Amino acid sequence: MALEQTQSGLAQTADQRRVWVIFSGLMLALLIASLDQTIVATALPTIVSDLGGLSQLSWVVTAYLLTSTVSTPLWGKLGDLYGRKRLFQAAIVLFLLGSALCGLSQNLAELILFRGLQGLGGGGIFVLSQALIADVVPPRQLGRYQGVFGAVFGVSSVAGPLLGGFFVETLSWRWIFYINLPIGAAALLVLALALAASGEPGQHRIDYLGTVLLTVAASSLILLTSLGGTIAPWGSAPIILLAIVAGVFTLGFVLVEQRAVEPVLPLPLFRNAVFSLSSVIGFVVVFALYGATTYLPLFLQVVNGASPASSGLRLLPMILGCCSRPSPAGSSSVAGGATKPSRLPAQP
Repeated sequence: MALEQTQSGLAQTADQRRVWVIFSGLMLALLIASLDQTIVATALPTIVSDLGGLSQLSWVVTAYLLTSTVSTPLWGKLGDLYGRKRLFQAAIVLFLLGSALCGLSQNLAELILFRGLQGLGGGGIFVLSQALIADVVPPRQLGRYQGVFGAVFGVSSVAGPLLGGFFVETLSWRWIFYINLPIGAAALLVLALALAASGEPGQHRIDYLGTVLLTVAASSLILLTSLGGTIAPWGSAPIILLAIVAGVFTLGFVLVEQRAVEPVLPLPLFRNAVFSLSSVIGFVVVFALYGATTYLPLFLQVVNGASPASSGLRLLPMILGCCSRPSPAGSSSVAGGATKPSRLPAQP
């Protein structure tokens, strides 16, 4: 009996160590993906002075947020179909490829395009990291690990502008993208060695029509808010057309999701008061957060004459509120597919 208890204790210790190794790899990947949402903020004036294109400045941030947002549901469903480990590794590789190309950009149009590519990988990292940790820890312990994920997003929201200013002043703005390469490579290595293949067996049906409708609706809405009042007047034909497209495709998305066998975003979720309220609060918080972290450094540098590093330092008080910030992928893992917590899978 004593021998069996000893062996059981050793096995539990080994499993716990493996969980923390896997968790460290997920954290590294999540760190670079979340950091890249805000690290460019303090570098934007320098990037514009180097590459030009002041009127397209906001798209350096918007392109990443747009593609990461619209791709998260599809990444989640594909993870169920083909295994979350392989999809997560593919998302990291795609993110690192976009990072390398962003660093090599020669004009703002190229940078915006490659930021979109980065966002595609970032969307997979956001949703699949949430699903993978649910695969390797018991449901009772899941909240503790998810809490650390939330802390990563909060810290990166303020550390991003600070690090961006540091790289601009000491090296080059291109290093805000190159720094992702060694960290991402380390995450890939850790996960390749420690993480077992995961995913739910069986046949799944991807809601392609719902994904397309959601993508067009979200893209039209973001284009409307980004171009309206700047590139085109609010009452102009292109802005009105974008508003109509966003409304029509949103309505079409709701109708399709009501009949889809495996909807990309199950509408009954919104009947849950906790889910709906959390979504509204998350929208308001992230809306204010990204507006502040993107445009405050620009204001401080252009209007007040602060240096990039100094403008990042002046954002440090925001960390008091950012540490409680919800993860942008917090509900995406639910929308993306089945991500039920399970026990630690056996090593293949």
